Amino acid sequence: MTARPTPLVDAATERSRLVGSALQTATEAHAGQVRNGSGGMPYIEHPKMVTERLAAAGYEDEVLAAGLLHDVVEDSELTVEDLRERFGDPVASLVAALSDDGSIESYRDRKREHRRRIEAVDGDALAIYAADKLTNSTTLAEALAREGDSVAGEFKVPLEVKLEIWEEDAALLARLEPELAFLADLEAALSRLRADLAVASPRPGI
Repeated sequence: MTARPTPLVDAATERSRLVGSALQTATEAHAGQVRNGSGGMPYIEHPKMVTERLAAAGYEDEVLAAGLLHDVVEDSELTVEDLRERFGDPVASLVAALSDDGSIESYRDRKREHRRRIEAVDGDALAIYAADKLTNSTTLAEALAREGDSVAGEFKVPLEVKLEIWEEDAALLARLEPELAFLADLEAALSRLRADLAVASPRPGI
């Protein structure tokens, strides 16, 4: 999959030392990683696309930096304290709120615990959370269109379970902040993705 242009991220990295440093750190942290559900996309393209959405919505540099870094604690050796030292408490706190607790083995339980923490955070973290889910769902839809349900092999859980979790995430966001940026787009994308999954993996007898 070819990289999608992110001109607003590019502009922010040139303008802001904080955002530029966050992109460099995220690029190094995700080096060699491939994003699941993307059909082979280099991992760094995912946080860049998330942050492009945040930049388009007018969020501040600390939110953009956290958008770029939102997966590094889950998927690299970096810790929240490392980020706090490098980028300050606001960025580190956002990334902490957006990071799954890897000690919880069950996927559903891990996501349920994460939603409980998301309920306690402010609008900036919710915006990154929503932009992340929207990017996940649109990336998966594009991979399904190219590759069919073979893309399911990139996940550790069935696509149906993934979609259910994302729908629960969207319902939480709608309850917490119904005017949130990206929410309507997320709900529409999830509706389309459910239809796409039905076509890619029809139930027996249908």
